[in-house]
Amino acid sequence: MKVMVIDTALGACAAGVFADDAASAVLRALGLRRELMTKGHQERLGGLARDAAAEAGGFDGLDRIGVTVGPGSFTGLRVGLAFALGLGAALDRPVVGVSTLDALAASVPAQGLVAAVIDARRGQVYGRLFRDGAPLGEAEAWPLETARDRILAEAGQGGFSLVGSGAALLAETFSELAGAEMEPLAAPSAEALARLTMAADPATSPPSPLYLRAPDATPPSRLPGQPRQPAA
Repeated sequence: MKVMVIDTALGACAAGVFADDAASAVLRALGLRRELMTKGHQERLGGLARDAAAEAGGFDGLDRIGVTVGPGSFTGLRVGLAFALGLGAALDRPVVGVSTLDALAASVPAQGLVAAVIDARRGQVYGRLFRDGAPLGEAEAWPLETARDRILAEAGQGGFSLVGSGAALLAETFSELAGAEMEPLAAPSAEALARLTMAADPATSPPSPLYLRAPDATPPSRLPGQPRQPAA
């Protein structure tokens, strides 16, 4: 299978083309462009995808396109999804959505307990737990104390790993988590995203954003030109 992957959900802008060998299951990067950034994905994504595809010999032969759907930056998710859906429509190829937390967990060795955690600000992390690569529940937005309790309860007396932008936050906040193996990745690896894209079922992996809490923005309290209400 040959896929293109797009990631603009977190702290990187990435586009890559990968193929696997059906006989050996070896994943090959045919073309990859990736830049660390927290803003400006919309300006860079098109050029990175163009260059990655050119290195891979063009867009011909793609079987599907994978894109991270969140949790992550509201604007970043929209940029990646819009680009992936537009490309899929132009090439007449299916587009599948991949959880950012699943991709983070797949970016590190799968042995044992892995907590994929993203700093969600406001005293929260977006998190999901995995054991030996299998998820242990759904992705959720956790207060920091809840994240600590969930991780320690699942770990028991065993070791565990923290991966993602929330790793350092949790380890610095709670001494009980300071001994964990840490991978404070700014974004998932493109290779992990490619493997999940190939394994995804298009029927159950829609390219729609995954939001774990309500947006910070609120609708305006009055229409343009409408007078303000007098203070009570």
